[in-house]
Parts: sequence; structure tokens; C-alpha cells
Amino acid sequence: MKLLIIDDHDIVRQGVRRLLSLLPDSEVSEAGTAEDGFDVYMREKPAVVVLDINLSGGSGLELLTRLRSADTDARIVMFSMHADPVYANRALRSGALGFVGKSASADELIEAVKAAANGRRYIDKRLASDMVLNPVEDDPLNALSNREAEILRLLGEGKSLNEIARTFGIAYKTVANTCTRLKEKLGVERTADLIRISLERVTPRAPG
Repeated sequence: MKLLIIDDHDIVRQGVRRLLSLLPDSEVSEAGTAEDGFDVYMREKPAVVVLDINLSGGSGLELLTRLRSADTDARIVMFSMHADPVYANRALRSGALGFVGKSASADELIEAVKAAANGRRYIDKRLASDMVLNPVEDDPLNALSNREAEILRLLGEGKSLNEIARTFGIAYKTVANTCTRLKEKLGVERTADLIRISLERVTPRAPG
């Protein structure tokens, strides 16, 4: 079974690779950027992709959409620090078969990959419980596009508008206009408020 890990942290890829190598007859490939991940996928057509949301030079959510557009049979498990019901729901609506937070157990990632290989959905237990207790239908974050959600996340990580523009290969003005739409959708007036919302709802917090 061919598997592909797309994550921009070497140590994460190495750890996940060792874990997935325990699966019978597995052959695991890696990529560290969205562009490399797309190229490897199109070349090798793996059975399952383990994909991080946060990628250097791109967005895991946008890569998810791109992979699904190129291959409607692509089976993708999101593996991310951003274990919020809104992000999980967004990924599932965009075509992911699984979502596992990086704080989940190794066994849960294995189960998610097995489920995806068989065309079944899997959400880690803690996140699934959160999704039941905190439905996202009325959450204003749920109304954001994938690009808007990613820009909000990057604001919370301290990125400037210029840095965000370079990340996506778009114009500064496009990012600024997106921030204006974000303020309208989330009912705030200042960029500082967007950063606060991102820190509260989007960017991962250290366990404590």
C-alpha cells in the first residue's frame, strides 16, 4: 500500500513514516511542501495521503481541494495541530476522509489511515466528541472560505500581510481585501480583533 506524508517538519515526517511503515506491505513517501506533495501524488498515486494543514509555501486545505480536483478518488487524512471542529468540518466538506489531531494517539492515526484506505471516514475520538458538543453550523468561522480561514490562521501566527501574500503567491492587495472581508464576516473592525479570534479559535495552544 503506497502512502504519502505531506508535512513541512522533518521530525514529524520521520516519526509518521516510522509509524506507517508498521502497516503490512506499506511503501511510504514524503513531501515537505504543497507543490512537492502534489507532484509526488500525481507521480505515485498513493492509496492514502496524510496531510498537514500548515505547510510552508501553501495551505493544506487548498492542497486538499487541488488533489481532490485532480483525482476524485484521492483518499486524504488531515493530521494537524489545528484540532478545532470548524477546521475538521471544513476539511471533511472539502473531501478529506479523516481528521486526526497531532495530540491524538499513534493508534488513532493508524486507524484513520486504515479507514481511509477502505473508503471510510475517521475522526479522532477527542475531536469527534468536541464536534458533537460544539456544532459548527452557526459558527461564523464556518462561513469562511478555505483561503480566508488560512489567512486568519496565519495572522494568529504573527505573519504580516506581506508574508501571507508571499506564502500564497498572491498580491498584498488581495490579502488586504481578504482581511476586510474577514472583518465583515466576523463582525469586527480591527486587524487586532482578527488576530485575537485566530489566537482563541484557530492557532494551536500548548497543552496545559
